[in-house]
Amino acid sequence: MAKSKPIAGAGKSRSARADRLPSRDEIAAYVKDSHGKVSKREIARAFGITGAGRAALKEMMRDLVADGTLAGGGKRRLADPSRLPPVLVVEVTGLDADGDPLAAPSDWRGEGRAPRIALPSTGGRPGPALGLGDRALVKVRATGPGHYEGRIIRALSERPGRAVGVFREAADGGRIQVVDRRARSELAVSADDTMAAVAGELVVAEIGGPRRFGLPRAKVVERLGGLDSAHAISTLLCSANGIPTRFPAAALAQADAARAPDPDGRTDLRALALVTIDDEDARDFDDAVWAEADPDPANSGGWHAVVAIADVGHYVCPGDPIDREARSRGNSVYFPDRVVPMLPEPLSNGWCSLKAGEDRACLAVHLWIDRDGTRRRHRIERALMRSAGRLTYAGVQAAHDGLGDAGTAELGPVIAALYGVYRSLARARVARGTLDLDLPERRVVLAEDGQVQAIETRLRRDSHRLIEEMMIAANVAVAEVLSAKAAPCMYRVHDQPPLDKLEPLRTFLASLGYKLSRARHLTPGHFNQILLKAAGRPEEEVVKLVILRAQAQAEYNPRNIGHFGLNLHRYAHFTSPIRRYADLLVHRSLIRRLELGGGGIEDGTEDDWSEIGATISAAERRAAAAERDAFDRYATRLLAARIGAEFGAHITGVTRFGLFVAIDETGAEGLIPIRDLGAASGEYFRLDDVHHRLVGDETGISHGLGAPIRVRLAEADVVTGSIRFELAAQPEIARKSRRRRRR
Repeated sequence: MAKSKPIAGAGKSRSARADRLPSRDEIAAYVKDSHGKVSKREIARAFGITGAGRAALKEMMRDLVADGTLAGGGKRRLADPSRLPPVLVVEVTGLDADGDPLAAPSDWRGEGRAPRIALPSTGGRPGPALGLGDRALVKVRATGPGHYEGRIIRALSERPGRAVGVFREAADGGRIQVVDRRARSELAVSADDTMAAVAGELVVAEIGGPRRFGLPRAKVVERLGGLDSAHAISTLLCSANGIPTRFPAAALAQADAARAPDPDGRTDLRALALVTIDDEDARDFDDAVWAEADPDPANSGGWHAVVAIADVGHYVCPGDPIDREARSRGNSVYFPDRVVPMLPEPLSNGWCSLKAGEDRACLAVHLWIDRDGTRRRHRIERALMRSAGRLTYAGVQAAHDGLGDAGTAELGPVIAALYGVYRSLARARVARGTLDLDLPERRVVLAEDGQVQAIETRLRRDSHRLIEEMMIAANVAVAEVLSAKAAPCMYRVHDQPPLDKLEPLRTFLASLGYKLSRARHLTPGHFNQILLKAAGRPEEEVVKLVILRAQAQAEYNPRNIGHFGLNLHRYAHFTSPIRRYADLLVHRSLIRRLELGGGGIEDGTEDDWSEIGATISAAERRAAAAERDAFDRYATRLLAARIGAEFGAHITGVTRFGLFVAIDETGAEGLIPIRDLGAASGEYFRLDDVHHRLVGDETGISHGLGAPIRVRLAEADVVTGSIRFELAAQPEIARKSRRRRRR
């Protein structure tokens, strides 16, 4: 038989090509040149492969599919470069809502943003945990467009695994109860590795290699203080989540050297009665506002408003010590007992905080809007300002309602004008049709000794909405300026709900009698129609909950795709550069492109903005996870003394392993394990994931998402922050079911 040649010699006879199998490159080249899908039979015919050779070809093509060279399916084509191979190396970019790592391919070469890879925990056993920036080899499967789930094959990071836990003494040294609620075993510490830790103390431990028998071994490397200390919760969460709490010496020295800004090159706004409006317990003040009726007769009923933002770029230049640290932190983290700031305190609470009566550098956005909230024009300038008052949301609302005090009396005209701006912007918001999910927020109230005193629902006043609308208006103006000038911009993007969430949502809403449009391009208005119909009905809260959970996650990206929730084509964060690195990037781009004077950022350039966007988005998710965890742990402390008490609650999650419920009184959330759910009745419950409920096999009793439920507190573990509930009463029908089964 004649020697075969590559398929490039297409004119050769079949007998002249059938002596050997083609190489992998030859198959890939043939598929590429075919400009479409080809079958295995067509490939075999093209290369003259017959008989036993076809089995070998089949095996080779399986390998090509497995390594991602070819796409799977009945016919083959070159794999989409944006589709991931089944096994690859990933880098951790953040945490999801459950605290599990989120990752991206470490060598992404596809178009657009890298796919997101969720790495859910499987065993819960403490081990080498993956932190931000760690790499691992994972096996992945697609869960939706651009979304994957991965199983860790092995960690590739060199650092040893770490865990935070509570130390207790033992005869052979000590034991550590890990604070991660998913951990299923303690860690054993030898007497030589305790660092003299005492019982009840929080410690950081390095975890040794796996052991065939016995508890995993660990070594104490840091002592964090007592579990009952005032800052214990924030301390352990910073350590567990890799949130830095100390600034490098060079960054502190740079902050200490900061001085008042030179007014040269800046517009003087010190005569303008700009005011800050924040919560009573606010720790930094980076935005101030002012307004008046527009004197232009052509804009009758319109307004001239100013949003002034701390000029952090004057003090923090690209690549300097503070900048490097701020980028790695990404944002400030807010715990009930303290703030872990993005910037050193001399800036965050000093020169970059718009304190009343003190000169401060700022970037000011002037907005001229009509009575319906449409922006007619705008101007951005670098300025010098002096806040005329440190106001609170409660005080401003009281002043607007005619109940003001001496602190707001002199500012009455400004406050009245600000509410006028708000009414105009609110009309524009309604006309635009933003996603209207007004869910309650909770706040932890601490006593003077740092112990949790209460958990309250935050009041939502028009004064809150006033500031929100003015900040959004400034953010939009800035994004449009940078877009029009083709300047770099770190957009705040929010994609449409992903398809893998939309279809289950449609099915569930249909079961409640609500029809979600099947339009190719959904808008917030489609969801608002359903929310409006559900208002005041028993299922209102569950409808809000499922719509919220179907939404995509907002992130930072230099590639603009718009903001779905706000229904805006262009949106960026500009108004909080003290606590968000994205805002600082936007400030710098404005100053450069508009050639604003005032000094500061002339030296240095930014690195790849896509990489920065991924990093600060991951840091944001990390902070959000830590803040949620803090709430859970304070709630657990508050409830720890009330074991056996009964509470009204509602179901917030339905899973195969039980029901998540939140107490109506405080919002504290815990689990009713499925084993406990059916223990008293003998009923076996199955998950109906389409309708988000657990259903009893025999009686049909169901526990569905959003349903009210009466629970009894069975356990509150202050170490892990986990709460376990039981049903306060078993339905009579369930007890009858158990008697029938026994007969």
